[in-house]
Amino acid sequence: MKTIKALWAGAGRWGLALAATLVSHAAWAVNDLPGGPAVNQLDLHPPVTRIAADQQWLHYFMLVICSVIFIGVFGVMFYSIIKHRRSKGAKAANFHESTTVEIVWTVVPFIIVILMALPATKTVVAMKDTTAADLTIKATGVQWKWAYDYLNGEGEGINFVSTLDVTHREMSNSGHPPPTDDYLLKVDNPLVVPVDRKVRIITTANDVIHAWMIPAFGVKQDAIPGFVRDIWFKAEKVGTYRGQCAELCGKEHGFMPIVVEVKSKEDYAKWVGEQKQKMAAAADDPNKQWTEAELMAKGATVYAANCVACHQATGKGAPPAFPPLDGSKIVNGPAEGQIDIVLNGKAGTAMVAWKHLSDVEIASVITYTRNSWGNKAGVVLPAAVKAARK
Repeated sequence: MKTIKALWAGAGRWGLALAATLVSHAAWAVNDLPGGPAVNQLDLHPPVTRIAADQQWLHYFMLVICSVIFIGVFGVMFYSIIKHRRSKGAKAANFHESTTVEIVWTVVPFIIVILMALPATKTVVAMKDTTAADLTIKATGVQWKWAYDYLNGEGEGINFVSTLDVTHREMSNSGHPPPTDDYLLKVDNPLVVPVDRKVRIITTANDVIHAWMIPAFGVKQDAIPGFVRDIWFKAEKVGTYRGQCAELCGKEHGFMPIVVEVKSKEDYAKWVGEQKQKMAAAADDPNKQWTEAELMAKGATVYAANCVACHQATGKGAPPAFPPLDGSKIVNGPAEGQIDIVLNGKAGTAMVAWKHLSDVEIASVITYTRNSWGNKAGVVLPAAVKAARK
């Protein structure tokens, strides 16, 4: 009797523990992310462009056709097996050819293929029609961030780099990130576009193959070094929409999110004005007389934004993939050699080209590395970088 009571008591404690665990998990569970993935998502993203809606319709249309074929084929097969089995006295027919059967199993699949191909072809052709765009933006994949340049349309001339938000980097580095709805899907500078405007995205890359993808827009386009590809979308709803690099591009592939903010025409025009004011205020004049202190201060910012992930804050790097800068022969050698590597990268290594940075940014970060940690190699001016580009 005591044994039974002990078992019941133990079961009760386990039940309470399980209930507490479930309640705890429920309390800490993340929620659906508007414009991004949903918890336990099975279906496609809710479409916010005509192309995405057509893709979703095609998905269900093909699913229905395949389901009908599956049910029809297996239905006839199982009916034949059961109805004409030997135990019921059925005897196999003995014939050689049937013109009717030949015609039927040729015509029916042909009709099915046409029914599937027509709407699919129409959608695919529409996906590739990037003509008459209201806004053209170049998206350059860089390990592991996106550089955006507004080439044509309202906002022409705006450019910036979009990187994983630093707070999410810190959460990941902690090893115990708290439940967060947009974990690793938040950036410091989202791409901003107007609603109901055709936006053409030109993709390329500086180093390896990346891919620019926003599921809610129904777009995914590879970004390939040395090649230019393009895709387009026309968002029909204001909001924030999220995606990720969709090509395995290195050790921080999972830290390369894409965030697009779709604004009303009025809010977009306001954003463009604000961005141009910021760019004008922050514009660096490569012809001014830069002091070592100014270059060091700016170089520290550029290094933290672009170099610290590989070469570390201490300059010790992570050999052999990322060599140390502290005591480096290149850093402490002739300035021309370091400028060349920063501008053009180094083949066969993880060092990529940083041509998209300005002359001042490159000069400042080189000056910073040549005069930090144990290095004392002197100042590099923007004019030297400008001359090396030619």
